[in-house]
Amino acid sequence: MTIRTALEQGSELLGRDGIAEPRLTAEVLLGHAMHADRAYFYAHPEQELREVEWIHYGRYLDERLKGKPTQYITKRQEFYGREFHVTPDVLIPRPETELLVETIVKLKPAPGTLVDIGTGSGIIAVTLALELQRRLIATDLSFEACAVARANAVRLGADVDFLQADLLKPFADASIDIIVSNPPYVSFSDRPTLQREVRDYEPNLALFGGPNGLSIYKRLIPEARRVLKPGGILALEIGFNQSETVSALAADFAGHQLIPDLAGIPRVLVCR
Repeated sequence: MTIRTALEQGSELLGRDGIAEPRLTAEVLLGHAMHADRAYFYAHPEQELREVEWIHYGRYLDERLKGKPTQYITKRQEFYGREFHVTPDVLIPRPETELLVETIVKLKPAPGTLVDIGTGSGIIAVTLALELQRRLIATDLSFEACAVARANAVRLGADVDFLQADLLKPFADASIDIIVSNPPYVSFSDRPTLQREVRDYEPNLALFGGPNGLSIYKRLIPEARRVLKPGGILALEIGFNQSETVSALAADFAGHQLIPDLAGIPRVLVCR
């Protein structure tokens, strides 16, 4: 089987099953099987696959057809121009979260203690550590997520300390300058409407924020009030249609700023 034929057949299978961007997905999966990039395919379309490559490609296609996200098959996802390792123990990084990172970078924060809560794969903590050239602390309730995040930090050369912890419990009163978090904010009631890739494969712990999606905010915001220094910053990613409710939960904070994403949806809340 040639590269051209493999891509054509893979695209047809994926497209017939309703997989989005079937050709691109086939190219990514074949690239993972062959340890090659897409440019190589266009330069060598008539090259025949080795048996081991064909076997791996077929397995990856089968996994994707069953609903497994491509990122969990390749164990890779790009975020803020860097490649991160991901596993089913962590949420797949979304482009929307880059807005939270950009918000903190633009603030050009003075030296101090910066903490990422619910770090997952470590994308926020690692990216901020590299962009700001400073040490960070990150927490996650999941030991497995901390392990994934720590490996990403080591591989990318970021100075981050990871703690397995429930939100801000390890921190003393008035000890932190900046808190950032992309907490679980999907409502349990929305579960039936989620794509199967999300519903069946991504970790519930990182997805769901209780019956109305607000459970973590209701715990995190009061804890943030306790541990932030006077004038300290709290920056949160928020879900669709949650801006008013989350802002109300942080009513005791000052200087509320809602930052919209490219679609004009309020995506980040910043307050002091």
